[in-house]
Amino acid sequence: MPKLTLLQINDTHGYLEPHPEIVWTADRPSIATMGGFARIAAIFAEARSHGEVLAFDSGDTFHGTPALVSSRGDAIVPILNALGLSAMTGHWDFAYGPSRLKELTQTLNFPFLAANCEAQDPAAPRFPGSAISGNDVKVGVIGLAATILDKTMPASFSEGLRFSDGIEETRREGARLREAGCDLVMVLSHLGFPQDCALAEAVDGIDVILSGHTHNRLTAPMTRNGALIIQSGCHGSFVGRLDLTVEGGRIADARHWLIPVDADVSEEPRVKALVASAVEPTRHLREQIVGHTDRLLHRVTCLDSPMDDVLLAAIARAADTEIAFSNGWRYGAPIPAGPITVHDLLCMVPMNPPIQTVDLTGGEIRGMMEDNLEATFSGDPFGQRGGYVKRFRGLIFNVKIENPHGARIETGFTANGQPVVDDRVYRAAYITEQGVAPRYGSHRKTLPVRTVDALSDWFALPESDVRHLGRLRIC
Repeated sequence: MPKLTLLQINDTHGYLEPHPEIVWTADRPSIATMGGFARIAAIFAEARSHGEVLAFDSGDTFHGTPALVSSRGDAIVPILNALGLSAMTGHWDFAYGPSRLKELTQTLNFPFLAANCEAQDPAAPRFPGSAISGNDVKVGVIGLAATILDKTMPASFSEGLRFSDGIEETRREGARLREAGCDLVMVLSHLGFPQDCALAEAVDGIDVILSGHTHNRLTAPMTRNGALIIQSGCHGSFVGRLDLTVEGGRIADARHWLIPVDADVSEEPRVKALVASAVEPTRHLREQIVGHTDRLLHRVTCLDSPMDDVLLAAIARAADTEIAFSNGWRYGAPIPAGPITVHDLLCMVPMNPPIQTVDLTGGEIRGMMEDNLEATFSGDPFGQRGGYVKRFRGLIFNVKIENPHGARIETGFTANGQPVVDDRVYRAAYITEQGVAPRYGSHRKTLPVRTVDALSDWFALPESDVRHLGRLRIC
């Protein structure tokens, strides 16, 4: 019976070199040095030495660290081509605009797939929806980009494009691929794990889903409606491996590993050299120390995180406000206690947006947070629109997560210890439209200071702290 190995990376967010990563112990997060594309290349090469291998990238690849952002994605292209990937899809890969993404994908030696991306403008770029890979086992691959690109991301990400949930496109492409003689139908997805489970339930005939977006470290596949679903963490710290035995157009046997990309893995020399070349133009940023942290800064918890506590404190200080908001981003490798560099700050907020202020009524704050809680915890997976809970400072909410949309925030909604009044106006600082969407508030003002400068100033203080923490209390 034919055998095939599938390898997956997802949500690498531009981390080309080994870096600190969270490893959970029984009661707290700890730090290990993980990742690095030279190690990933070595894992790929070892697998290929034993049989047929198809390798895939589920997206969030062209953006996230200074080397990637400063080159608008160019820095990683030779590295991706050296990995011998079969296909990729994306999300933050659209950050430089669809036309720029099209330019980048034309330099790849494999396709960028997005079946759920429809051009609404004749001038907008088109991306193929599927491809066929493999020799002994013919695999039809359907790519699904993040459905939120035209819903919660900046408008420039999706200019001229519309993104669907991918259900009808998967049915159509799956049928076409079966008719073309494919033994297996696979979805290469950046929808997120909950949405991928829902997709598998809604569409018959999917054999495998390589999931991305939600940074899940799945140590075993999830099975839904006959589809095997895997996802492999983030930042390139793990490689997902799925070994398949195929008989008569179906999976007869499957074995899965979540492979740690750690110091036990040797670096592949050619890719190591490509990585060194890619990061060299931004190497000096690692030498520019702006201060120190006495705590581990990370962004791996859903309701709040130490990294965003610091970010919000710096934003509020620069804007002279008590209340501040930012998006619940998942990306950004942890920063251990010790010196903080400009490179660290640009990994924390790679777009380095200007700080802005806005006047919000208490009712608008309540409504905004109710909408965000629904976007995070919606019972409909396709109603989940983003990352973690919106980050905030200077506010406390008592919340019942199980309540329906609009009724999750109960008593105990306070600003700096005082009950929030619905018709009172509160001045708040924020960064990006994901922090405070345009439909909320009035009297917006853009300040002449960018986020990385505010963070640098904050870390330079002799005694910086994170007072007025914002918290959700789950009741």
